[in-house]
Amino acid sequence: MRMKAGWLGLLLPVAALAAGPSPSAAVQPWAPQGVSSELFESHPAFDPRNGELYFVRSSKTFSGWRILTSRCDGGRWSAPVPPPFAAAGLEADPWFTPDGRSLYFISTRASGSQRSKDLDIWRVDRDAGGRWGAPVRLPAPVNSDEAEWFPRLAADGWLYFGSNRSGGAGGNDIWRARETAPGRWRVENVAALNTAGNEYEPLPSPDGKRMIVMADGGLYLSRLGPHGWSAKEKLGPQVNANGSEIGALFSPSGRSLLFARDTGEPRSGEFFVWHLDGDEAWPPSCGTTRQRG
Repeated sequence: MRMKAGWLGLLLPVAALAAGPSPSAAVQPWAPQGVSSELFESHPAFDPRNGELYFVRSSKTFSGWRILTSRCDGGRWSAPVPPPFAAAGLEADPWFTPDGRSLYFISTRASGSQRSKDLDIWRVDRDAGGRWGAPVRLPAPVNSDEAEWFPRLAADGWLYFGSNRSGGAGGNDIWRARETAPGRWRVENVAALNTAGNEYEPLPSPDGKRMIVMADGGLYLSRLGPHGWSAKEKLGPQVNANGSEIGALFSPSGRSLLFARDTGEPRSGEFFVWHLDGDEAWPPSCGTTRQRG
């Protein structure tokens, strides 16, 4: 039976994840000049409107998180600077909606503290001229008295995130929220993804059929079936080299995965890209990218 090319393109990434890395599905360092440093870089996000790179930089011990942004200028990434909506405190986990109109992130700006317990989910929107407005804190029950992590909007409208609030299966769990009416939200625990341990970061694929979960031990895969999400399976050693893998991002096609790994001193956090299906030209190129093994 011959399969239509469009269907094959959708199924190949699923097959690659299900069967494990193919010989061409190599994990390679991605060290953009001007961005990679001796500190810890993680949690990348590319602005769909102008290609700017947003990411988190922290200390070598992964503390003091701040969102920075860099643009491709003259064949290299510019010196990273805070985005115009930055505020005091911890800020991390940027994620763009596909149209680039909104960006979700976590922040302690309400108190300005350095305590992860005070991290809440915020959203900032662009105006008609493309300028960022004032960030808005999502209301309860999306945010709680405990920490919220890694807000990611799925194709079906559910906002997935991590939290160590009460009512879960263990320490940190994966939750999801949906706005049912203006200002009113439904929040539920995604029980199929959670264990008695810690699940921190949920990343739905662009087509909504797969989920990468950062949990104890590294990155895991779940698939969406007729009865919901499957139990997660740990990705192989090409991806999970030491269990520190964090901050994953799918390419818009879903054929590549960018993430960070703690490679140890003196480099600390570094970016790596996993091409699931051949050599997709992603992440976006900007002049020369150093290969740091």
